[in-house]
Amino acid sequence: MLTIGKAAIQAGLSIDTVRFYERSGLLKPPPRTASGYRLYSTDDIGRLRFIHRAKALGFTLEEVGQLLRLNDGTGRRRDVKSIAARRLTELEQKIKELSRIRHALAHLVHACDAEGPLTGCPIIEALIGTDSPR
Repeated sequence: MLTIGKAAIQAGLSIDTVRFYERSGLLKPPPRTASGYRLYSTDDIGRLRFIHRAKALGFTLEEVGQLLRLNDGTGRRRDVKSIAARRLTELEQKIKELSRIRHALAHLVHACDAEGPLTGCPIIEALIGTDSPR
């Protein structure tokens, strides 16, 4: 059994993050010593690593919870794949939107010669609405 500090280190997380996952219901409240210290098992460390890896892949807390419930019970691969496929679709849409934003901002940066007064600056003009970003 490990204290929260050692558990956090082994899972690659901060103590606050471990507490947050506990409050979020992703990690069951661990037993405590008589003096109130949380004690985490190797299973808890594995669960924390699972959560950390899932978050690194872009899954939301809700999705992580779904994946954990599937893993804890009698989940099926198709259910896991469905969650991952939805996340992938959302990430691809976000990438398209960010690409559009990048293109618009690059156009504005290129259009600004960085000389002269602020009046007429294409970036400022686009932000105040007199010119629309592309």
